[in-house]
Amino acid sequence: MFKGSNVALITPFKNNGLDEEAYIKLIHFHINNGTSGLVPAGTTGESPTLSHKEHQRVIELCIKESNGKVPVIAGTGSNSTEEAISLTTHAEKAGANAALVVTPYYNKPTQEGLYQHYKAINDKCGIPILIYNIPSRSVIDMSVDTMARLYELKNIVGVKDATGNLERVNQQLDKMGKEFIQLTGNDDNAFEFNQRGGVGTISVTANIAPKLCSEFQIKSKSQEEKELSQAKELDKILQPVHSAMFVESNPSPVKYAAKLMNLCNDNVRLPLVKITDETKIIVKKALESAKLI
Repeated sequence: MFKGSNVALITPFKNNGLDEEAYIKLIHFHINNGTSGLVPAGTTGESPTLSHKEHQRVIELCIKESNGKVPVIAGTGSNSTEEAISLTTHAEKAGANAALVVTPYYNKPTQEGLYQHYKAINDKCGIPILIYNIPSRSVIDMSVDTMARLYELKNIVGVKDATGNLERVNQQLDKMGKEFIQLTGNDDNAFEFNQRGGVGTISVTANIAPKLCSEFQIKSKSQEEKELSQAKELDKILQPVHSAMFVESNPSPVKYAAKLMNLCNDNVRLPLVKITDETKIIVKKALESAKLI
């Protein structure tokens, strides 16, 4: 169920509040352009600066507007276990298909602390949980052994791996088997990730290139040489876009790209700021090279 091109949805703002009209437009843009799944209220959705009410609203709107056409994997992580439980149980009641739960940032828990954090969430909910392992933002790195322990629990089904370490794909495949869902959080390594046993991505670039990202994901998992060759060509087209999306802190560049495509404005919340004029040139050139504008 959770595979292919899943988009880490941006959250459009207007007058410092949620721009519901633009958000709904984005959701339908993805449904109409082949995106496999929607991931609201993640890091790219600026979850750290959403109020609880906004966080819940973003998830509820996504579920309502997608109307079962594609899975919704709600971002419900927190460095407070109780808060993560509250967000996850809310997402379940709202009708989310799964929850994406990031490793607790700032607290720096041990591997046992990580295990107990996810176990507590697992024990309080009834929907599939994807672990979000992103050491660059959370400081901590969940070990393969800890992940294997968690996979024994009823609701833990896979990982969004943003370690950037492709060896992890093989290690996790060896330890947990093919049923353990592996999605990359790094657009730039998606081809090799899938070749090693991954089944898709949770993508920043898909916000602005859903059709290309979807087509790339389908072809990158093909057994046909011709389609694999086409996937490599699509990867070449997408790489400059992937790179441009991280010249400055995500999601500021992708929001500017969305503005260039008339999807929403480029407002972000402090402590994030809009990208510099120099970065705007890089983003615009990348979109032009991929024929997105």
